[in-house]
Amino acid sequence: MKFDFDLFVIGGGSGGVRAARLASTEGGARVGLAEEYRLGGTCVIRGCVPKKLMVYASEYKDLMVDAAHYGWDVSVGDFDWHTFHPHLTRELNRLEGIYGSILDNNNVQRFNARAELVDAHTVKLSTGEQFTAKHILVAVGGRPFTPKFSGSEHTITSNEIFLWDDLPKSVLIVGGGFIACEFACILKGMGVEVTQYYRGEQILRGFDREATDVIASEMITKGIDLQLGENVESILKTDTGLQVTSTCGQVVEFDQVIYATGRVPNTTGMGLEAAGVTLGGKGEILVDDYSQSNIPSIFAVGDVTDRINLTPVAIREGAAFVDTVFHGNPTKPDHDLVASAVFTQPEFGTVGMTEDEAAKTGAVEVYTTSFRPMQTLFAGRQNKAFMKLIVSVETRVVLGCHIVGPSAGEMIQMVGIAVKMGATKEDFDRTCAVHPVMAEELVTMKTPTRVVPAASKVAMP
Repeated sequence: MKFDFDLFVIGGGSGGVRAARLASTEGGARVGLAEEYRLGGTCVIRGCVPKKLMVYASEYKDLMVDAAHYGWDVSVGDFDWHTFHPHLTRELNRLEGIYGSILDNNNVQRFNARAELVDAHTVKLSTGEQFTAKHILVAVGGRPFTPKFSGSEHTITSNEIFLWDDLPKSVLIVGGGFIACEFACILKGMGVEVTQYYRGEQILRGFDREATDVIASEMITKGIDLQLGENVESILKTDTGLQVTSTCGQVVEFDQVIYATGRVPNTTGMGLEAAGVTLGGKGEILVDDYSQSNIPSIFAVGDVTDRINLTPVAIREGAAFVDTVFHGNPTKPDHDLVASAVFTQPEFGTVGMTEDEAAKTGAVEVYTTSFRPMQTLFAGRQNKAFMKLIVSVETRVVLGCHIVGPSAGEMIQMVGIAVKMGATKEDFDRTCAVHPVMAEELVTMKTPTRVVPAASKVAMP
């Protein structure tokens, strides 16, 4: 059978664009790609990139206050959203244009349309066009999830924050994950009064608890009204704002209510079921180690598979897919020991196991240090940095590293190389410190804070 394309990619985010480019240039494939919204996907358009730019913007007030302590003649005014936002929009437009140029320059035929599956080899576009392809790659990412309750229609998600015409004076952020915590810090830094509800006992569930305790404490010190064990019961729109009734009986009015209670794969209405593709409980496409679904011609990469929902992982998955399908070199994307960063204030970098996870593998030594960074201490700030290494007693391998403090994301990228290589605590100890930098603490922690015995295993009936 002659197909219109060797590969048709649905979704123009980082994973899909990488796969399309490599399949065309290195694999010699005829490639088509459809994106219904904007090229760049969540990361570039409504995620990592604009969020990080907002992080930078929100940090300048503290930097200017610090500068005065260092002898600079500065004055700190209010943050002006109307100055910042046009610059943000122009930058996102520029990046979207780069993604379009990448596809055009690499002979990928792109369609500004929604694509749905008709069968295992056919896609239908919202323009009415229909194409056949030998292989189909689904890379449509995820979308924010908001539960339904009385007044939920008045809430927004992180998607809409980037489209605000004006900055609200007060917000309620609901959720305890990295998106909720990052935006709580960002908006507080921009001068917004921020309240955060999280129904659990501590934010950033799934991360190392000792590190998240430090982050929560610092967020509260920053002025964020963090309320744990709390949730929204209902929302009533009034003439002056949104009146929120909480599950604990509080009634408070806010300008905006932002829900950041998780994301779900963006598979609704794509025709996947009609094509016979098996989905998981969250709507994710179930794939094997090579990103292949149960239908041999249909593959999926990125957040739509709900494996590790990070942009660099989606890019690696896209490249591995091309190696497998177009180079005849079966390649599994490596999901082991992926470092990540949470851009709260303070910043959080992490790689490897948490303390609880590590203890399930055997006895571990835990090394911790907490201190006030030199730069901000000099300026009179009391913020703290925290670092933690988790080491196997038996093998001496560093199983996990967790850093809370300025530039934690930059540091964890380098530490991630060592941890990925299987470095031992003695390898860290043999490394001479760079002074004076915060990261030197990672190679100067000589005595364990505690030794944790192997977690007992519960016998299964």
